[in-house]
Amino acid sequence: MRNEDDHQRFWEDRLAEDWTVSGVGYQALGRPFNAWMYRVRREVFLREVRSLSISDTSRILDVGSGTGFYVDCWREAGAGEVVGSDLTESAVGRLRGRFPDVTFVQVDITRAQDELPEASFDAASCMDVLFHITDDERYLAGLRNIARLVKPGGSFVLSENFLNRPRDRTAHQVSRTKEWIVSALEGAGFRVERRVPMLVLMNAQVDAPRVWRKVWGGALRAVTLTQPTGWLAGAALYQVDRQLVRRMSESPTTELMICRRTGS
Repeated sequence: MRNEDDHQRFWEDRLAEDWTVSGVGYQALGRPFNAWMYRVRREVFLREVRSLSISDTSRILDVGSGTGFYVDCWREAGAGEVVGSDLTESAVGRLRGRFPDVTFVQVDITRAQDELPEASFDAASCMDVLFHITDDERYLAGLRNIARLVKPGGSFVLSENFLNRPRDRTAHQVSRTKEWIVSALEGAGFRVERRVPMLVLMNAQVDAPRVWRKVWGGALRAVTLTQPTGWLAGAALYQVDRQLVRRMSESPTTELMICRRTGS
């Protein structure tokens, strides 16, 4: 079986078993903690996309919709039409049931596909997806495909880890360097406009020194061993993180980036 088939099966199985914020988030920390974490994500996402020219005539593409979290955010931000997509059949089937008035398509954004017309979206989002594309060539192909779908002058909103240290690889995730990601975006036809922290303490500290990564990761797993303690830890850290993401210019974990599609 090819590696890309393994990758798709991994996500088919995971989302079929856990179609919640923990299934698409930091699963080891449990659902209550992830629910608080996603509250911070929502606040950051809405703050940033509301600064874009989004209106009831805007057409948005959400790549890797998962549970539909960011589909819901786009609609809250005032987008007129949102089209969702996902790699997995299990997610697309459930998304169509949850959002009967939204179009969802099953696509692998790293492959050439004709399901969506060129330059037909005013903005696109790809949240917590790109670092799960472990092959660099497929990553680059995914960015080129997204660029093909966004109108010139349109926006691209993504989340990534943007490491200042050498890349870090696990079986289903690769955290790449900030320089490599920016170069890949520019090569695909995007101009970076800004990058802001999306989380600070409520996620794996992938861009921190090794000792802190280990210590904080162990502390998070310890306080989330049960659902009640996970809820309490999430509630406490939510209040801290929602302040930190506004005050800090960089984060040791996931950040949100806004890009503009170049061209005429």
